[in-house]
Amino acid sequence: MKVRILTVGNKMPKWVQTGFDEYFKRIQPMLSTEIVELAAAKRAKNPSDANLAQYREQEGQAILSAHNTSGREQLWVLDVKGKIISTEGLADKLADGMQQGDDIALVIGGADGVSPEVLAKADVKLSLSALTLPHPLVRVVLMEQLYRAMSINNNHPYHRGN
Repeated sequence: MKVRILTVGNKMPKWVQTGFDEYFKRIQPMLSTEIVELAAAKRAKNPSDANLAQYREQEGQAILSAHNTSGREQLWVLDVKGKIISTEGLADKLADGMQQGDDIALVIGGADGVSPEVLAKADVKLSLSALTLPHPLVRVVLMEQLYRAMSINNNHPYHRGN
């Protein structure tokens, strides 16, 4: 199984890259992981609602183009309205995917959300939190949670949950 993180945006602050890289390095022996950075739509200073919808549409097309539909790659989308699951629940979902032999494309949308087209094609819609998280921080939190979930699945002592 391979997880590809399809994320809108690049040029992350150094602290984001440092945190992401740490968990990215740790997870590799347990789960092949790749990050695919997609260009964010060029934004106006004071965008209208129509502009925001246009940005989501443009970024959504890039996400769907990067999604590998020729193989067995599930599309998991992070969305504020998605299902909130525990780390143990994420570990179970990853274990199920591994047993099925599926790959996963995990989507971090743009700063203005994900297009309706991407949401409609999603196999799974997840929310990391009911809190609003800064867009760059989501990369670090997601990578840490993937690592923590895989540490559960591999009986590694990193996770000290219930």
